[in-house]
Amino acid sequence: MSQESSHDEVTDNFDYFSNPSWRIFRIMSEFVEGFTFLAKIQKSVTFFGSARLPENNRYYKMAYTLGKRLAQEGYTIVTGGGPGIMQAGNQGAFEADGKSVGINIQLPAEQRVNPYVKDSISLHYFFSRKVMLDFSAEAYVFFPGGYGTMDEFFELITLIQTGKMSKDVPVIMMGTDFWQPLADWMENTMLNKLETISAKDLDLWTLTDDIDEAVSLITRQVDKQEAKRVIKKGRKNKTPEDKLREATRPMAGTEQ
Repeated sequence: MSQESSHDEVTDNFDYFSNPSWRIFRIMSEFVEGFTFLAKIQKSVTFFGSARLPENNRYYKMAYTLGKRLAQEGYTIVTGGGPGIMQAGNQGAFEADGKSVGINIQLPAEQRVNPYVKDSISLHYFFSRKVMLDFSAEAYVFFPGGYGTMDEFFELITLIQTGKMSKDVPVIMMGTDFWQPLADWMENTMLNKLETISAKDLDLWTLTDDIDEAVSLITRQVDKQEAKRVIKKGRKNKTPEDKLREATRPMAGTEQ
């Protein structure tokens, strides 16, 4: 067999999709593509919540109303791009003629891009999509959801707790009947019983059912973020470098 024939056979049989070296290049390309996509998103709020809640669910209606209100205030609404709560937020922004963005993932059963997304990106790796969602906005709103919603909630408050994200970034839990038991457990067990968190760590999020309160808190905190950027850098908006630097900066203190 000639050297050229041997090379062709190896090339034909090479598994580009599962080979570790090629996976690393694909991961790198997703991060480059993701942060390039985020660079054009300004003054945004990201919604998290269950993909399974139908349009007649009260939390769907709440997410729709909040998305619409925020879009009318000039905010871009960012979601995971799928159905349920994600669709509700995008629908509210869409029907207010606002900016509606989806950062999608290819899941076999549940995920599809909802029809109210105006601009989207679809990522292959779950962890790269999570990073993009974590650094996609100036404020984050959590509606009732499953494991994925909980995962994102605890990751975000950990980023704020450890100083990798500014404490000026509001994290809002919408729905007291869903979130209050978790909030009680964090206070009673994590803080009072085991002391695995500090009292100030319970101030990293706001629990409410009030859409007016949510809009007011988001507006106030985003204005504060913009004012600090003007003082420090002479501009209100984040650049791509700002977002990448925020995503890769070290912790401010010790991990709790």
